[in-house]
Amino acid sequence: MAESTEVASAHASEGEHDEHDHRSRWPLVAAVGAAGLYLGAGLFFIGRDLVPTLLPTSLVAAGAIGLVVGLAGWANEAFIAGYRKAAGTGTRDLYTNAMVLFLVSDVATFSAGFVYYAFIRAGAWPPDPLPDLLGSLVVVNTALLLASSVTIHYGHEALEDGDRRKFLGLLGATLLLGVVFLGGQAYEYYELLVESGFTLSSGVLGSAFFGLTGLHGLHVSLGVVLIAIAFGRALRGHYSPERDTAIRTTSLYWHFVDAVWILLVVVLYVGSAV
Repeated sequence: MAESTEVASAHASEGEHDEHDHRSRWPLVAAVGAAGLYLGAGLFFIGRDLVPTLLPTSLVAAGAIGLVVGLAGWANEAFIAGYRKAAGTGTRDLYTNAMVLFLVSDVATFSAGFVYYAFIRAGAWPPDPLPDLLGSLVVVNTALLLASSVTIHYGHEALEDGDRRKFLGLLGATLLLGVVFLGGQAYEYYELLVESGFTLSSGVLGSAFFGLTGLHGLHVSLGVVLIAIAFGRALRGHYSPERDTAIRTTSLYWHFVDAVWILLVVVLYVGSAV
């Protein structure tokens, strides 16, 4: 009895140690990659006359690779490699809180772009040229993204209720809506760049518009990749009401992306016409 008690105590201590002593190199790899990507992009648009073009191009390429590798390694370590292990509430809360902290830090990234746009609006307005940004395509894209937030929310609820068929259907619908949204944004860029001649070089409004919508599009693309991975794992039966950490964190990320888009529509699309 005493021996079994000691063994149980040792396992409990080991579990507590694993839960609170989680170390990973992948977040650092992703952070360094993101820093290189942003630095390269900044040098490309701002410092092209100061540094050789090869430098920012190399930084963007290396940063993008580092970001993707870091996120992939982190996701694999957090969710895929250890999904067969016993899922504890503490571990689920740990990754949920980590996602919340990441999203809080991401607010600063978007805030910088919105502050830049605010300085633009404080000056002479409207700038020249001022294209018609608010159209039916934006309305449709907004409806698609809002619908995807609904489907992933109720898909997660279906997983918690043990309804696997409904969960798979709603998660697949979310993936489809995200892909269609990206297609709509690509078509919007085609209309602006090719047909309207409104580009990144079209004054301060062009840099603000394409900078903010491009950054958001990058986040949506990452979200679509995460949902696609989650959908593939769901088809293999990797999730259950007790194993929903990846769905929970992906859902938080997707809701954040949707909320940023609503703010972009109000500030950029509607605001440009006011």
